[in-house]
Amino acid sequence: MSGHSNARMAQILDNEQLSATETSDPDSAGVAVRSKPLWQDETVLNLEPDTGLLVTHVNQTQDLLRIQGQNASASDSQTSEEWLGNHSLDSMKLSITHLLSQGRVAMAKGDCMRKEMEFSADTVNAFESRLYEILELYHRRIRWLMEGSRKMFGLVKGTRVGLAIDASDANFGAGRLDGFQRSLLYLLDEQLCYKKQLYLMSIGTDDSPLWRTLRDVNIRTLHEARQWVQQLRPSGGCNVLQAMKKMLAVKELNSLVIILGSCPDQTSDVLFDYIEQCMIGRNLPVHTVAYDCSNPMTHTALKKLAKASRGRFHCYSSDSQDLTYSSCDVHLLWRESQRAVDLLNKIKEMRQGMMGDALISIMQEISTEVAKLPPTRFLPRPPNHDRPLGIEMPNFLPKTSGEWIKNNGLKAKRLSLYQVLAPNAYSLVEEFVPILRKTVCSTLHEKAMMQFEWHDGTVKNIHVDPPLLYNYQKQLGQTVKMYERRVEWLTSGSRQIWGTVCEQRQVDPMLFCPLSETNSMYIIHIQHSLRLLLEQQMTNKECFNIIAYGSEMKPWNTEMVPPTPENLQDAWKWVQSLQCEGSRNLMGALKHALEVDLLDEQIGCQGIYLFTSGVPDQDGALVSSYVAERCGGCDLRLHVCLFSLDKFDLQGFIPARFATASDTATLLRDLALSGMGRFHWFKETGIIDSDDINIIMAEMEKAVNYSQKCAMLVKSLKQRSDNKQPDDDPESEESQRAQIKREKRNPLKLSAPKPTALTLARMQAREDSLEDSPPSRALTWRPSSVKASIPPAQPMKSWSPSENEVKQKKKIEVSQSVFYTEEGNSVGLVFKKYPKAKSVRKSIPFAALPKEEAISSTKQWLKKFSIKRLKLDLHRLLSGPDCTHQKKLVPAMQKKVSAKYCTIFPSVEVNGVVKHLQFQPPELEEYIDQTERVLRRYIQRMQWLLSGSRRLFGTVLEKSVCILLDTSGSMDPYLSEVKKEMTSLIWEQLHKNGVSFNLLSFSDSVQVWKDRLMDATEEACHEAVQWVSMVKAHGSTCTLEALQAAFQFADAQGFYLLTDGKPDTSCNFVLKETEKLMQGKQIAVHAISFNCSDSTANEFLKKLASQTGGRYHRCHGELDGHLVAHRMLTEGFTDEDDPVLPAFEGDDLRRLALEIGKARRFLTQARTFRALLLDKQMKSDKLDAFSTSPVYSEKSKSNLPVSKSTIS
Repeated sequence: MSGHSNARMAQILDNEQLSATETSDPDSAGVAVRSKPLWQDETVLNLEPDTGLLVTHVNQTQDLLRIQGQNASASDSQTSEEWLGNHSLDSMKLSITHLLSQGRVAMAKGDCMRKEMEFSADTVNAFESRLYEILELYHRRIRWLMEGSRKMFGLVKGTRVGLAIDASDANFGAGRLDGFQRSLLYLLDEQLCYKKQLYLMSIGTDDSPLWRTLRDVNIRTLHEARQWVQQLRPSGGCNVLQAMKKMLAVKELNSLVIILGSCPDQTSDVLFDYIEQCMIGRNLPVHTVAYDCSNPMTHTALKKLAKASRGRFHCYSSDSQDLTYSSCDVHLLWRESQRAVDLLNKIKEMRQGMMGDALISIMQEISTEVAKLPPTRFLPRPPNHDRPLGIEMPNFLPKTSGEWIKNNGLKAKRLSLYQVLAPNAYSLVEEFVPILRKTVCSTLHEKAMMQFEWHDGTVKNIHVDPPLLYNYQKQLGQTVKMYERRVEWLTSGSRQIWGTVCEQRQVDPMLFCPLSETNSMYIIHIQHSLRLLLEQQMTNKECFNIIAYGSEMKPWNTEMVPPTPENLQDAWKWVQSLQCEGSRNLMGALKHALEVDLLDEQIGCQGIYLFTSGVPDQDGALVSSYVAERCGGCDLRLHVCLFSLDKFDLQGFIPARFATASDTATLLRDLALSGMGRFHWFKETGIIDSDDINIIMAEMEKAVNYSQKCAMLVKSLKQRSDNKQPDDDPESEESQRAQIKREKRNPLKLSAPKPTALTLARMQAREDSLEDSPPSRALTWRPSSVKASIPPAQPMKSWSPSENEVKQKKKIEVSQSVFYTEEGNSVGLVFKKYPKAKSVRKSIPFAALPKEEAISSTKQWLKKFSIKRLKLDLHRLLSGPDCTHQKKLVPAMQKKVSAKYCTIFPSVEVNGVVKHLQFQPPELEEYIDQTERVLRRYIQRMQWLLSGSRRLFGTVLEKSVCILLDTSGSMDPYLSEVKKEMTSLIWEQLHKNGVSFNLLSFSDSVQVWKDRLMDATEEACHEAVQWVSMVKAHGSTCTLEALQAAFQFADAQGFYLLTDGKPDTSCNFVLKETEKLMQGKQIAVHAISFNCSDSTANEFLKKLASQTGGRYHRCHGELDGHLVAHRMLTEGFTDEDDPVLPAFEGDDLRRLALEIGKARRFLTQARTFRALLLDKQMKSDKLDAFSTSPVYSEKSKSNLPVSKSTIS
């Protein structure tokens, strides 16, 4: 039923539930119950105007619809058997018999006694094309049967329908009732509401009909049926035979539907015999439905019932879709589609010259004119390839899997195993006992809890709750099913080829499709891929463009245009006219698109989708470096879609560059990584690799791992409980009873009690009280009980420290208790609360790094994220007192010797001081991982600083600035480049960040754009760009006058001075005058050196920036910086000295480069320390193994020296 029909029915019924059912999933939770509405007349609005034909009888409906061009689809009410009567291969004349009848028998060449079949090429191609079309029609029909209520109950036939519903305890138990009710409501709203009459009955131990007789379908009848379905409750067994007797007694029925979810009380033979007898002389087809039932006996009984009444059988399962294909309607279509596939395979055999034992020859009837056409003209085309686009409008904005997982991942839904176990997880607590002089821990957890390894490597004690874990595993299963639906969606339609076009904001995709000669035999595939993308994913974007590239670039449009239906159809016509030629000049296409086409665009392109089948003509590192520069610091993303070719015939053409499939995928994956985009790799057989699918699969593997750990915990708990079963041996119990009786008859004589420790304590306390002082409360005797305990002793008298001793900052709290010993009646102390010793070991912290770039100077940024601030300074981690190597003088030996532990720990030299390396290899592994993360973040920051307008002007920090531009005669060769960068600065930084600004140019004189600072609106930015384009280079450099004019803007917070040399006046004079201008003002002057190799001028700019609190910037080494950054991110940080960073002179880049160098040094040292520890550990293991060997122990015993202590 169409969405429009459901909406109209909801409007007539005035029922909120019905309109909600039209778009909701039948599996969604919650079934609302409404009270019966008052009867009222309804007025149907939005009726179509009368065309002059008044429908007075139902038979005239077809005539009216045909005249209006709205022919009703009769196939919607036909069973598959009826539908195949007009659409089967035989009825469409597409069987193998019909194909052979179109050929002719001829004698084989060279063998007069052998015959062969000859077919024309047009005949075979037309027959094959019709087969593909009918196969697609079968698949569409199957998909239609697998939607809505047809998937759960099949297609309900008839106009007077009787419905028998299984209401047994087995069908409504285990949480099945709500889902079953929702499905029945869906059936009512989608199919049964269009019947003439209905009769409803529930099957239990006793059947319960809703009405006594058939009821006409109207508003009140449907409302009563919905309320009846919502009030269904379990009713015992499943007495199908009794329900059948009452249903068959209703003579007016012409269709009977039986829905069972459990096994009937009667056997299948009994039901079959009864229905067979009742159907004699009566035509009442029984449509049987097995609803989410896996019992084979139920399936057998329902199949026999349907067969006996010439009805149909339908099966639905929420777990396996394969069972649905066993339904009658779906099975007939599937069998017919398999016949079509077998026939297509036979046509392939015909093309190869053989079909079984018969020779086949397909005649090629090509004229002279046709022979001149390119070979690609004769490639097989998909159905509807030459027709206009069938444009679809997506009803939601898709997301990448990374963004989707943020809201639907296990951690986001609080389904992580560690989140579930956290309330019942306890850390192992160890305390130091002074009297034992060691650290001990409780062993109670070993009896009551399970030990479980946490995600950080620690071991925690877990209280295992089996019902909680069972529900958690069910939720995991539902989540995995949701992930499977996501993967199925990602592998359907155009997403199987392109992935998802799904940036968060308004997307302006630019599509790059390859037209190199290597793709000549796959041009139809490329065109069809673009067709699917234009039909399914382009309509909800803001604007788009298509660029075809070979040796030369061919854009569809000169600018990006909105995806209106007219533009999409025009783009498809242009795509159909494309031809393949040349090689893959990807670099030229990217430069033309990003530097020419998008220069005048107000809204920049946010997504580039590169569709390619091989490596570009240029070097991969060069292309990746260029893409990283263009995509850094902006919203532009480059996504790569690789179409892998199995084989191709180039007919002598050799491409500029060639690589294997794996090398091609590696290069293009790096290219997508440089463009901060996604990589998608597919071939004709399906998807090979996809970033979106990999993220979902990783989350599914994590869910499976959590489920396995849950099963392990429950299994361990069960094994422990089995081991603790009480001993129920009756003989042992009887022996214990006999022992107790013997003890009662012959009681043992007890000797006089000896004085215990408590008695001695009281005696000693009494003696002390008589001699010195009254007894202390701590020595008062108390009776022994479970809750009794010895009270704490009185606090000791505080002693005053000597003058030489340093006072402690915090008083250490110590709690003590007194006890008495047997020997000498002396008093001892027990420390109840012992002060914890401070650990001098420093753990490896986790580096919390920002994902987004902050608009700040490198100096401010490093105050938060430097190596020292992140506590990753390796030298500080090795500077503890326990790491210091010391030698002490031994008086007996008269020399300094090292401590005993010096041979245990390796020694390293740090800043000229010998230290002991008291780290473990896992700790150094963690340090290496954290340092590599920090290094990658530093490199990304450097790429951001070298991208866009920040390359020339640096980062604009203030909210109100004035730009001072040197337009002297020496700037003339570079002025066009500076104008482009100024335009980029205005739009990229000033307009985007809302910075109020003014422009000022200086040469012989000073030219000011406005007399005040202007807000960065679009109009102001357009006007500023026009003013910059009119600037010309001439004259000298009046730097001082420019600064004096800029200081007239009192509300400015910063000046950005760009110049290529020294001022006309003295440099010291300019510095002194600037110092006078700065009095009472907080304005930073950021000096920018452009193409200046004069050391005196650069030194002047550095002093000017330092004097005013600004920054010095010089655009030098940016290309080398991009290459180095790309190599580090792709090759890793394996070598401290290779690649070498450029010698940056600007403050921001120089500070960041120094921090990168420090991190690389620490990383190299950490790897060296790890290798040293592993080497020492390996040697120690070998020595231990050698010392424990039997041969070594015998030799060592024989070589022992004989001494007096040994002999005695």
